[in-house]
Amino acid sequence: MANKYALPPGVQVIERGWLSANMVIATGPYNAAVIDSGYCTHSAQTVALVQAALADAPLNYLLNTHLHSDHCGGNAALQANYPLVQTLIPPGHASAIKDWDPVTLSHVPTGQQCPRFVYQGLLIPGQEIQLGEHTWQIHAAPGHDPNAVILFESVSRTLISADALWENGFGVVFPELEGDDAFEAVGATLNLIAQLAPITVIPGHGRVFPYSETVLERARTRLDAFAANPIKHARHAAKVLLKFKLLEVQQQDIQVFRDWALGTPYFELVRSRFFASVPAFDWLDTLIDELQHSGAARREGTDLVNA
Repeated sequence: MANKYALPPGVQVIERGWLSANMVIATGPYNAAVIDSGYCTHSAQTVALVQAALADAPLNYLLNTHLHSDHCGGNAALQANYPLVQTLIPPGHASAIKDWDPVTLSHVPTGQQCPRFVYQGLLIPGQEIQLGEHTWQIHAAPGHDPNAVILFESVSRTLISADALWENGFGVVFPELEGDDAFEAVGATLNLIAQLAPITVIPGHGRVFPYSETVLERARTRLDAFAANPIKHARHAAKVLLKFKLLEVQQQDIQVFRDWALGTPYFELVRSRFFASVPAFDWLDTLIDELQHSGAARREGTDLVNA
């Protein structure tokens, strides 16, 4: 997408939707870098976009703000096409990447895919990194993911916020679903963003937007609502995971879709913690009905279709 706001020179943002996270490409005299690589089913597109942006130049760095499948699913394809690229990840799950543990990485529990990749370095909060023409600060941003980082360029005051801040909220607070107290961590990350006072925000999903107190207040209001009613957050999270699968498959026999969900551990984790009195099949069908009523899905014969 075009640089509608004052992005630093050499920084390009490719808005990709909700299955694949936005991709940031930074180029300059020092190096070329990609931040977040999208979902694996979009890997060919990811490689083509990077090749078009870099022409014949090498890709020096591949960074992940966190290791959810929609942010790192294209890593393996980029590493195959750019074998000298240095991949940098947040430190929290380094051992899970080294040993390739897709359960710890949440890919198996959520029923998502991510081809195996390797890393060469870590994004240490409190340090800085040169990407393209500019120096970016690395900040810890727990909440949506306990190990996530955000990147801040202090001259232009540009923030790569990933899923810590969107124009209308933030990403699902997954640790809360697993029994950890993480709503406070979301609040602390929002406080950090307020202290950084960015001008422009590059979110993990959605358009680049200008930062304002209104944006932050929307996020705080959403956080307060979830903290006051964790069941509301859990229901929202379950529907997000169902919608993600629909984005991946686009159309599927509804019984096959049900079987996938009922066999995916994360759904049973959420149901047993927040909706234990409701049988799994009934709970799942209620969620599917709610997706249809909201316009996020529709039925075509025996198929459920992404809408």
